[in-house]
Amino acid sequence: MSYDYDVLVIGAGSAGLSAALTLGRCLRRVLLADGGPPRNECSPGVHGFLTRDGIRPAELLRIGQEQLQPYDTVEVQGLKIETLARQGKGFRATGHGTADDALVEVTARRVLLATGVSDVLPALPGFRELWGRGVLHCPYCHGWEVRDQPLAVYGQGSTVTGLALLVSRWSRDVIVVTDGPGHLTPNARRRLRREKISIREEAVVRLIGSPARDLRCIEFANGDLLERAALFLHAPQHQRSPLAADLGARLTSKGAVWVDSGLRTSIPGLYAAGDTTPGTQQALLAAADGNRAAIIINENLTREECPR
Repeated sequence: MSYDYDVLVIGAGSAGLSAALTLGRCLRRVLLADGGPPRNECSPGVHGFLTRDGIRPAELLRIGQEQLQPYDTVEVQGLKIETLARQGKGFRATGHGTADDALVEVTARRVLLATGVSDVLPALPGFRELWGRGVLHCPYCHGWEVRDQPLAVYGQGSTVTGLALLVSRWSRDVIVVTDGPGHLTPNARRRLRREKISIREEAVVRLIGSPARDLRCIEFANGDLLERAALFLHAPQHQRSPLAADLGARLTSKGAVWVDSGLRTSIPGLYAAGDTTPGTQQALLAAADGNRAAIIINENLTREECPR
């Protein structure tokens, strides 16, 4: 059966770009479907990315696409893939162009999902508006920028306890804000107290920020204002694309796309990389994931082309 492409890479963030680059260097026919802005578009910088520390997210992606240009077997399209179905040993995908809304239908021998996740933020004023600047998800990505400043950690239970203890490595002035009962065990309270991390269990009304999207203070229902330079939280997440679930791929209990050690999903020929899959979420790790997936896919295709 003839296919339009060897590999369809869905998602043009760090994982997708890295995969497309490696597959291009393997002379594979690749379509990279760029469905729109990345998860970290609100962040002022990508940190911990070797040689690119602090680069703006959009600039990192621009450079990534620019470096695909020498590889004439790689095609990049502004394309939101909406359906994915098996066709022979490969796949048929349909979607719409992000610029002209034109219907597009393509086939590929293999598909790599690099569509990432979306964060579900508390439905309170200020969280969405300050997201990526005054409201942060990862101390490894943003802790250095707010080091030694008064910080808050938002959440309940064991999740907030672990995050608060981690954030305390960057600042000795950390307060846990639970927005109501914290559901903290006696041991969790003891551990926080030992690190001089106090707890505020009053209901939160809103976050107050600056025009530059920095956090100024947290307002509680009783009228108190707590001045903080930034707030960290582990927000729940969901897949940015339903393609894996629609195809019947296995998901983890937390909603990530399950993959084996070779980044293969439970659907033959369908791979996944980056934040779409379980594990630590960082741009550099997603890029490494994409590179590894590309190598695995190329070797899988080679075995198919060169049977014993």
